[in-house]
Amino acid sequence: MAKSSTIFVCSNCGNESPKWFGKCPACNEWNTCYEEKQTVSKNGEKAPKREAKTTLLNDIKKQDIARSSTGFEELDRVLGGGLVKGSLTLLGRRTRYWEIYFNSTNM
Repeated sequence: MAKSSTIFVCSNCGNESPKWFGKCPACNEWNTCYEEKQTVSKNGEKAPKREAKTTLLNDIKKQDIARSSTGFEELDRVLGGGLVKGSLTLLGRRTRYWEIYFNSTNM
């Protein structure tokens, strides 16, 4: 007998999660989550998935977001122009974090 489980899918981007979400963690859209039943056969094979919607990179519109320079040209380039207010950026070394912090607060 096939076993059934519930997954929650974003109708905007197709992101799947075992738990319900109000705001999609992948595309940040609100109230796009819907419940979908997923059937698993006895031998462990999942039911075939629906086709994914593809988007060309040229079709994605660029968003103009205010960015703050870190004072490090290479890091600003990697971050797309600097730090975004309200975002979280993970850095590998604590000393580098403090250099960037003090450099950006002196600007």
